[in-house]
Amino acid sequence: MQRTILLKLSGEAILGKNGGRSIDSDSLDYIAREIKKAYSPRKRFAVVIGGGNIWRGAKDGKMIDRVTSDYMGMLATIINAMALQSALENKGVPTRVQTSIEISRFAESFIRRRAIRHMEKGRIVIFAGGTGNPYFTTDTTAALRAAEIGADIILKATQVDGVYTSDPKTDRRARKIKKITFMEAIRKRLKFMDASALTLCMENHIPVQVLNLHKEGNIQKAAAGKIVGTLISK
Repeated sequence: MQRTILLKLSGEAILGKNGGRSIDSDSLDYIAREIKKAYSPRKRFAVVIGGGNIWRGAKDGKMIDRVTSDYMGMLATIINAMALQSALENKGVPTRVQTSIEISRFAESFIRRRAIRHMEKGRIVIFAGGTGNPYFTTDTTAALRAAEIGADIILKATQVDGVYTSDPKTDRRARKIKKITFMEAIRKRLKFMDASALTLCMENHIPVQVLNLHKEGNIQKAAAGKIVGTLISK
């Protein structure tokens, strides 16, 4: 049976070193290269990407109501998905973008069976548009899509090399955790993923591996079954 992997990327991952609000071509190229290393037609591979480099929903929408702000964030994820699709296809990796929002001129609508069929044919499916509903994060989208496609694992690529007991940037005593259960992570309120996403993963027996996106080869190693960073499981 094919191993099914879902990679979760934040929108901030394609910001670049200088920050700002844009899509940095060097960062996008790096991510595409790292995904290509991990890609194999013998695996079923999907990606969920956030939109924080363009719009961060409620955090940005101080003058905009929450629902409208969240919809704007969904549109931002579609822009990022299209950019990632182009970067991957420039490297010879076949892809499809599927969205939870009807936007047929740019991408397919999410249809579970069609997504699975694309992956079986060796295409990477990039899921965009969040869940299609406000008040849900792209972490929850990743957990939901992973459950729907029968993913064996979620690889959450972040700016740090795993999950820590506290923020390592502000707490020198922060300790890296190699393995932890979902219940422990929820009880300790570790903020690497929101509680609804963790609960969904726990209920559907989908482990989550948190790894450093910026260390070359990490995605490839994790996709091959090696423990890189922190593993959260039942």
